[in-house]
Amino acid sequence: MNKHSSLRSASDLEASGFISSAERLDIEEVARRYSVAITPAMTDLITGSPQDDAIAAQFVPTGRELISSPDELTDPIGDDAFSPVKGIVHRYPDRVLLKPLHVCPVYCRFCFRREMVGPEGDTLTSSELDAALAYIANNPAIFEVIVTGGDPFALSPRRIGRIVKALSAIDHIGVIRFHTRVPVVAPERITAELIENLDSPKGVFVALHANHARELTPAAREACTRLVQAGIAMVSQTVLLKGVNATAEALSALFRALLGLRIKPYYLHHGDLAKGTGHFRTSIAEGQAVMRELRGSLTGLGQPTYVLDIPGGHGKVPIGPSYLAAEGEDGHLVTDPRGGVHAYRG
Repeated sequence: MNKHSSLRSASDLEASGFISSAERLDIEEVARRYSVAITPAMTDLITGSPQDDAIAAQFVPTGRELISSPDELTDPIGDDAFSPVKGIVHRYPDRVLLKPLHVCPVYCRFCFRREMVGPEGDTLTSSELDAALAYIANNPAIFEVIVTGGDPFALSPRRIGRIVKALSAIDHIGVIRFHTRVPVVAPERITAELIENLDSPKGVFVALHANHARELTPAAREACTRLVQAGIAMVSQTVLLKGVNATAEALSALFRALLGLRIKPYYLHHGDLAKGTGHFRTSIAEGQAVMRELRGSLTGLGQPTYVLDIPGGHGKVPIGPSYLAAEGEDGHLVTDPRGGVHAYRG
């Protein structure tokens, strides 16, 4: 097969050596349930099986995805209940999600929207996008629009520009934020034309989804640098994943690499209860232990907020470790990053 094509099927994966013939039947069943796509940028990074390689684990499907537990959900963060108009999710008073498409260049094996994304996923028609934009314009409490999907940078630069121009014309919108994997998984898409179409008098942010330092290849670094040098602020979001990055060492390497690119680590997401993703999830206690270790060893600029998106659409909450004990006779007891405990009156 063409080495410059994305891998999209069990036969593609077998031909590339990423799965064995014995695994093929399971992977075909996985692909019937959840979309598969791995871009050339990511296939070039894979050095082993999903059991022993952080990149393969994120993108190469395994039979473990066929195993679901009773607590796993089709819509684990409750988007559907908060969608007043097609393409809009409005869970918080001052911000909305705008989902113009459900297509991605790659399909992460842990994705919380894995039941709805894929090549057959909805892309808003022109009239549906107009209706979504009208909803935003008619709700003056909305300050921020988070353009997500799918991956909005899978749209053409022209369509991205249409969205940015329309949102920029709404007085009460202050921030336009794009959530994307593209600078890492398809850095060639970060073109001068795309960057030109992101230009706005509003605050434009790009939130990069990256989970491992190896994803930040020279091409990915160049793509991010082009965005930042164009005046676009960047933050990152990372999912805590067993077998990928669930150690302080792995996360520290990632967050330091991001900071070097002028990308602020923003969120570390606890794994959502998406079906077939249990093999990726840590316990909250494990995540808190990693965050406690990072607090003592990583610059404050590199500390993301560890968050849980509460199932049912109840929103994100910080779930990091607490360093402050309940107030007693001697005031508060405060634990320092090295584990020492100190009394504090105040």
